[in-house]
Amino acid sequence: MSFPFSAVVGMADMRLALLLNAVSPAIGGVLVRGEKGTAKSTAVRALTAVLPPVAVVTGCRFACDPAAPDPACPDGPHDPGAPAGGRPARLVELPVGASEDRVVGSLDLERALTEGVKAFEPGLLAAAHRGVLYVDEVNLLHDHLVDLLLDAAAMGTAYVEREGVSVRHAARFLLVGTMNPEEGELRPQLLDRFGLTVEVAAPRDPDERAEVVRRRFAADADPTGFGAAWAAEESALAGRIAAARARLPHVVLGDDALRQVTSVCAAFDVDGLRADLVTARAAIAHAAWSGRDTVTEDDVRVAARLALPHRRRRNPFDAPGLDDETLDRALADARPEEPEDPTDPEPTDPGPDGSGPSPDGPSPDVGGPEDGGSGVADAQEPSPSDSAHPSAPAPERGAVAPADPFRARRLEVPGIGAGAAGRRSRARSERGRVVGATRPAGPVTRLHLTGTVLAAAPHQRARGRTGPGLRIAREDLRQATLEGREGNLVLFVVDASGSMGSQARMGAVKGAVLSLLLDAYQRRDKVGLITFRGGDAELALPPTWSVEAAATRLRDLPTGGRTPLAAGLLRAHEVLRVERVREPQRRPLLVVVTDGRATGARGTDALGQAARAAGLLAAAGTASVVVDCESGPVRLGLAATLGAHLGAQTLRLEELAAETLAGTVRAVREAA
Repeated sequence: MSFPFSAVVGMADMRLALLLNAVSPAIGGVLVRGEKGTAKSTAVRALTAVLPPVAVVTGCRFACDPAAPDPACPDGPHDPGAPAGGRPARLVELPVGASEDRVVGSLDLERALTEGVKAFEPGLLAAAHRGVLYVDEVNLLHDHLVDLLLDAAAMGTAYVEREGVSVRHAARFLLVGTMNPEEGELRPQLLDRFGLTVEVAAPRDPDERAEVVRRRFAADADPTGFGAAWAAEESALAGRIAAARARLPHVVLGDDALRQVTSVCAAFDVDGLRADLVTARAAIAHAAWSGRDTVTEDDVRVAARLALPHRRRRNPFDAPGLDDETLDRALADARPEEPEDPTDPEPTDPGPDGSGPSPDGPSPDVGGPEDGGSGVADAQEPSPSDSAHPSAPAPERGAVAPADPFRARRLEVPGIGAGAAGRRSRARSERGRVVGATRPAGPVTRLHLTGTVLAAAPHQRARGRTGPGLRIAREDLRQATLEGREGNLVLFVVDASGSMGSQARMGAVKGAVLSLLLDAYQRRDKVGLITFRGGDAELALPPTWSVEAAATRLRDLPTGGRTPLAAGLLRAHEVLRVERVREPQRRPLLVVVTDGRATGARGTDALGQAARAAGLLAAAGTASVVVDCESGPVRLGLAATLGAHLGAQTLRLEELAAETLAGTVRAVREAA
């Protein structure tokens, strides 16, 4: 038995966003971002229990509505008088490791080509039709799968196409994704596709935390009794959702409210017009949820605070958020002017900022007897990503601020891998360009048509073909071999010792590493950070998806002291050894940022120790790049020597910029 939705303590933003999407799935889903252990999954699973039941055509695998069956349903066409039944709204959970065929469904190409039968096995999108599709850790899902989900959610239709054979079916569902920002971010393009986004954090009030524990204990001790105690609230909430759905088509978005929607979106400088559409739909849903037939300024305010924060981000290091003062000013600017009352001798005081009073009435209760009820909660505690925001506190004493980042050139792991989909190194993958054909080891999922025809052609006379056409047998089928790009583990080993030179030089080094971190984010890599200075090396950030966390560690990195280069390389060797066991298919790329100098205790051969440590990494087959940070009129070439021991490519710090960008700079200088 799931935990009752009404019994979730606090989390008003999250609950309201889920309910608005339940009222109007056209909003486009909701992304819940927050630290682990904040009831994200609990709330999503609980929502399904309060959704109205759905009527379905009996025996239809695609949950067609008997009142309006899908004319293109693969199990159809359904007769108008087909038997009908009902079932509860369904929650479908999509695992992070799901394949494309598992998500959209699979077509039996063997039967289609050899028997002429169109056999289709529905996927998770079909199962979620008219229900909830829940993706936990959506930020760890492959980009192309996220694209498929968001496209289906936007169009309400799923397509499966294989070599000219296609199947389509309805796929209208409430899409809910949850993620922990510490494990990595979604690309801004994918963030924009989610209708609403909310940030959640554990409550800081001891009494509220105590109530969470109290209810969790009560639910674990007696699930049936706990559910019965909240049955009345759950029933009322389900009735309110059904009433809001019925009211939704009749809600009017007037010109004044629409002007406020567009004014707010323009004030926050969001890209494109999807923000305007989503904000308008959310405002209409909030009016229906509140029992109103007309959208008001309060509805627009609530919708903007849920629909716009994640659309203001320009890079992964920007923290999502919305400035209330800017929101109030935009609403006030678009507010229609009221005619002056000639009997009123005194004009209304416009307020200290000239924007006029900004009413901000409370939003309706979103369920739960303990709530006084507010639509969007007050500002919560800062999210983990806030620390990487440009307005974050200054670095700790002894740290040097990084220089401005630039577009970095792509660094690759040699050879062809088979790791997770990404955008860095060459790899055999499920998506990419066709590079060959092979005999399939199992079912054919990517038919290589030319290879199949060539394999079948020599046998046509033996198979009795006398006319046009081609007879294809099972042994003729060929699977297409695709080559795409994979994501890698990029492990940075950064020299933070005093030998790195002046503060300006260290700032340039940090700016270069920050640029490489941005590049790793865009190419869907995992990242890790090792620093060495003083007497030892430190794993400042274990391998993670969160480039935000790496950027924060880098910004706060203090510098100075001796240069234990060997210790940094040995620590890298150990980290990569463990990661090879954890993820054997994810190939590592070691990026050593140093001037090549090494110091140690008196009487030790620091450079010799570093060379031996580099030899261990080279013997393990680790792909490496050395970024030479040496400066000054006299250069010792130690970084290049280190690169030779590692079997690595050595680049000067200035050579990290993308070649196209560097070429443009050179051309401008030559023209001047």
